[in-house]
Amino acid sequence: MTGSVEALRQVGGLQVVMVRIGSETFALDAGMVREIIDPISTTRVAGARAHLDRVMNVRGNVVPLADIRERFGMKPEAVTPDTRFVVIEVGIAGDPVVVALVADKVFEVTEVQTGTAQQVPKVGTSWRPEYIKSIVKCGDDFVILPDVERILN
Repeated sequence: MTGSVEALRQVGGLQVVMVRIGSETFALDAGMVREIIDPISTTRVAGARAHLDRVMNVRGNVVPLADIRERFGMKPEAVTPDTRFVVIEVGIAGDPVVVALVADKVFEVTEVQTGTAQQVPKVGTSWRPEYIKSIVKCGDDFVILPDVERILN
């Protein structure tokens, strides 16, 4: 068991924002979420990495837009009426960085019990384990706690 899973198990409850990206449900730590906005116009950045190839103007600030589907081997999807941009602040190399994630749907803010945290199974999933902190139970379903810092690097 990794140290991060052990640390999560000791925390107890964690407030999260539940989002769907592709066919998966992710739980983003609510403390990192700054706002959730409707899709706005973006500008492509030449030579940027596939999952971070656009920027946008959020309240006068240039904010990178991350579509993390590529990191999880998912195909790009068209914007739908449910699509939202989730603006988060995450620590990267010790510095706070604001970035927006494309979410196909934002569900709710809820609490997950981190005492149920499990590592990604080595077989039977197509998930990239290096991008996942752990999997936790939420009701009858399992949701992914992503390692956002690793996904964005």
